[in-house]
Amino acid sequence: MGKILQYIAQETQGECFTSFKYCYDNMATPHIEYEAGESSYKNLKDYAEDVRDPSSRDMTERARICQQGPPLFKYFLDGSRRVYKVDDIQYDKKVYPIISGQISVACCGREMDEEMKFKSFFHVDEEAYPVLCMPITANGEGGIDHNVFFRNLCDKINEQPQFKTAGVHLEKILYYLTQTEGRETLENKGIAKIQDEMIECEKRIVARMMSKHLLTQDSYLIKDGSVQYKPMKTGDYKELARIRNNYRHVVGVSKIFNPNIMLDAKGQSLAGSIARLPLYHRTPAIKWSPGDEWGNVKFAVWYVRIRDRRHTATPYSGVLKIEKMLMTGYEEENGLSTDEIDTITANIINERNPVCYGSDARWANHLYPVYMTESYCKSRFKSDYYFINLF
Repeated sequence: MGKILQYIAQETQGECFTSFKYCYDNMATPHIEYEAGESSYKNLKDYAEDVRDPSSRDMTERARICQQGPPLFKYFLDGSRRVYKVDDIQYDKKVYPIISGQISVACCGREMDEEMKFKSFFHVDEEAYPVLCMPITANGEGGIDHNVFFRNLCDKINEQPQFKTAGVHLEKILYYLTQTEGRETLENKGIAKIQDEMIECEKRIVARMMSKHLLTQDSYLIKDGSVQYKPMKTGDYKELARIRNNYRHVVGVSKIFNPNIMLDAKGQSLAGSIARLPLYHRTPAIKWSPGDEWGNVKFAVWYVRIRDRRHTATPYSGVLKIEKMLMTGYEEENGLSTDEIDTITANIINERNPVCYGSDARWANHLYPVYMTESYCKSRFKSDYYFINLF
């Protein structure tokens, strides 16, 4: 058992068991926390654009026209985390996992020269730090506020010689509730807390960029993955409805998605239409609401094919899911203008080259600037072996 784990057990009146340490990185995202809720989302089965045509739209010519001017997307945001099981600890004769994690979220920017050719790719903002996640029962007395207790414990751990010698600063200790429902596990609850912390990092970076006036109608940001942030119970950015103005010039682009949950205006599944999309074609934009829990924030969701089906491995390889938050009451009622959606889509098509073929198995669904940002995020991690043995 490492000295840090011994110290944690001593400070929290628990008992550690020197369990096998390993990385969850190759395991699936916790099903209960992140996927089950999709069945309750509201596909409003209504168009989210002013041209209400059920047919796919060919973006080839629009993409060619957009290539003659500066790209719409200047900034690229991605987040990554690595999560580890470091031990089990006993409180009141019950055993709970201790989870640690490395979080890295970064935004990179692209600069073009006067001839609209690539000039540089640069760092804009980032948050990268390690965290620990423990059961709430570690605060056995209960007389001290949980946030205060775990903040104090974090400060004490950072004073330990092992961390000082390694030059590691633990940013915070998160805590998870110990009641489980259905197939939920304590490990999943701990991983979910670290995932939520990563999402809070993304929100803070977007908020800072907005405060610096970096995001404008000519300088959009691509956020890797969905912008349908799950509501949080805590944090400065817990309510999506309160922060959505930060996302006026942000587009979420997802490489992986479930096509079966999207319905067209007639209530029919879009899965087949998405798989059959011709190259550089997009689906109509459909209104989408995650539900009342999200503060009734609505989204425009559509799909575009950026790779030829003949050169991809699956029907959905080369297809991207695109999301944009509807900002005003008018947009929620009438959707975005089709011209705006076409412009966004055409500029995303123009990001399809170069490709990361051979470097990433998801190359067909990757946009290269996002891949570069993701690579930067992962470069901030300490090696798994080194990090896991800090404890």
